Amino acid sequence: MGHLSSFLALIVLLGISVCVGRPRGRILGGYEAPPHLKPYMASLQVDGKHVCGGFLIAEQWVLSAAHCLEDKHGKPFQVLLGAHSLSQPEPHKHLYGVRAEIGHPGSSRETYDDDLLLLQLEEKAILNEHVKILPFQRQDRDVPSGTVCEVAGWGKMSHTGKLPDKLQQVERPVISREICNRRAHHDNTITEKMMCTDSRKKDTCTGDSGGPLVCNGIAEGVVAAGSRVCGNHKKPGIYTRIPPYVDWIERVMASAN
Repeated sequence: MGHLSSFLALIVLLGISVCVGRPRGRILGGYEAPPHLKPYMASLQVDGKHVCGGFLIAEQWVLSAAHCLEDKHGKPFQVLLGAHSLSQPEPHKHLYGVRAEIGHPGSSRETYDDDLLLLQLEEKAILNEHVKILPFQRQDRDVPSGTVCEVAGWGKMSHTGKLPDKLQQVERPVISREICNRRAHHDNTITEKMMCTDSRKKDTCTGDSGGPLVCNGIAEGVVAAGSRVCGNHKKPGIYTRIPPYVDWIERVMASAN
């Protein structure tokens, strides 16, 4: 009986460790990114706290997700560039004010459609080895299935809501829109302006929204909204494809003061 009790106790402990080891709300299965090797990454902040990701696409412009506007509760965004650690002093880290917030006019809380946000900084970013512009895809073509892309962010690390201090990243393979639209997955809600990645045990989640999906060194998509269980293989990660919006992006940037 003593051996049986010990065995059962071990099983219980293992069960607890599995539950604790796979919480919701983080880049599941990810790891700390090499410091400053993703110099395009931006942290969208409200009252000094990270709420969403983004990335620098021009000296004075950051691209993110429109649904991040819901997380600011009427308060102004600030954009942190040049950071690896959100809290520690770093030589090229700088917090910028935001002059304009332009969500895509087709975006809404009810759908994943047109989930893009442009932020105009109050001043041009100071470009250096830790702050760089990320090129984005301009050719309107699908990324082939199986292409391994990477995504990074400061999203939540546990079900308790703790955020990582340092940038995390994960690599995920692209899956076809046909597979993503299966009834068991996203049931025909994924349009030609969206793309998906496999979410089996590794995924993006709360706080990673707005960050770039980078394939072969180019931003192909933006981490989109979705009230889904992160890391659930039945609910692949959803991204807004950038190429269909190139004209809108360039028109907004050209018309700004």
